[in-house]
Amino acid sequence: MNEHNTAALRAMAGLATPMTLRVAVTLDLPDRLRGDGAAVKRVAAELNVSPMALELLLGHLSTLGVVERTSTGYRTTDFGAALCTDADNGLTNFLHLDMAGGRAELAFVELLHSVTTGRAGYDRRFGQDFWADLAQHPHLRDSFDQQMTHRFRDQIPQVVSGYDWARFSTIVDVGGGRGTLLAAILAAHPGTRGHLVDLEPTATEAARTFGAHHVEDRARVTAGSFFDPLPAGADAYLLCDILHDWDDEHAHRILGRCAEAVHPAGRVLVIEPVGGRHAETEFDLAMLVIFGGRERRVDEFRALGSVHGLVLDTVIDLTDQRCLLEFRLATT
Repeated sequence: MNEHNTAALRAMAGLATPMTLRVAVTLDLPDRLRGDGAAVKRVAAELNVSPMALELLLGHLSTLGVVERTSTGYRTTDFGAALCTDADNGLTNFLHLDMAGGRAELAFVELLHSVTTGRAGYDRRFGQDFWADLAQHPHLRDSFDQQMTHRFRDQIPQVVSGYDWARFSTIVDVGGGRGTLLAAILAAHPGTRGHLVDLEPTATEAARTFGAHHVEDRARVTAGSFFDPLPAGADAYLLCDILHDWDDEHAHRILGRCAEAVHPAGRVLVIEPVGGRHAETEFDLAMLVIFGGRERRVDEFRALGSVHGLVLDTVIDLTDQRCLLEFRLATT
């Protein structure tokens, strides 16, 4: 028996460390223990948690290098400061058990169910699907919108510069979130007008984004669902990080709405990771257990579009994580 391999596999499989980090962030420990740190009893009293159990948690955080012991308690290390709320790296949302990202990760405990059935594990874990959960809990919706904005922001310059957006006089951003991508496209191309469609309250936040980028005179916002008819006649319909959040049935409904709305000579544009090209295997599983979706391969996108009279013309590597797939109507 190779003891090194056994130890490595045990370390990969262990749940203690990932859950320790998640609980630490949920309890706001990295922020609470900044500077000179604090005594365990004091922090336990502030949080109304067990001092004994908190000591055990901090002991493992110390082993991980996130905190260090002091003469009076524990304090956050430089390494652990990456878990503080002002680190602005997306980790808080990803780990916090009462934010959209951290809550969604718990669906991985239902991975066996998802692999067995091909369906999401989120609703099995929480009693309703991810989107119903967001609709019921506004703080989850807000943290999800923040997560999506943060996750994509560093790639926006590449997306804007890596494709000829100026060829379109009108772009409808379908499910465009808080509007950061569309605002950047419009700012770079003064001759283009945009129209964003998303649910409230996200749509209201998008209007604020357009104002902040000084493109509000060329940007409209409609509060609505991409399962309903979309504003018709635009030159391009953009789906950015949308289809991988849905199973084939719902992806067909979304793409079908774009196909029926697009101008006959227009384009439907899909931006997201593509399986076998820029998709990470871990993220692929996340799409499955959370949404029942996946990172589709090029042939799967081609087949998805053909049902709606869409022909896949071009696939462009926009960033190291995402591709742009350009569809046209078969009749043009």
